[in-house]
Amino acid sequence: MRNSGSKGFAIILIALGALIILGKLTPFLGSLFGLVIAIAMIALGYYGIRRGNAFFGWIVLAIGVLSLIAKLAWLIVPVLGIGLILYGISVLSRGRRNY
Repeated sequence: MRNSGSKGFAIILIALGALIILGKLTPFLGSLFGLVIAIAMIALGYYGIRRGNAFFGWIVLAIGVLSLIAKLAWLIVPVLGIGLILYGISVLSRGRRNY
């Protein structure tokens, strides 16, 4: 019985499991491995969609995106605030030029 393609998937699963365990055992590297795992989930979801398993691919992709957004919330929220301030200033300056 031949199982083509399962070796690569098995190696990816083993590597992800090792990253998870290593991330849990080392508190300083835990956040870095959390980002790596979220990015890996996005990549695996995209790979699953491209290979024809769209249902599970979209689920893994969505979980990866949500996880990555949660991990980068400390960066996304201040950037969003700065963007809103800059947009508000541009709207105010545009309104003064019209008079």
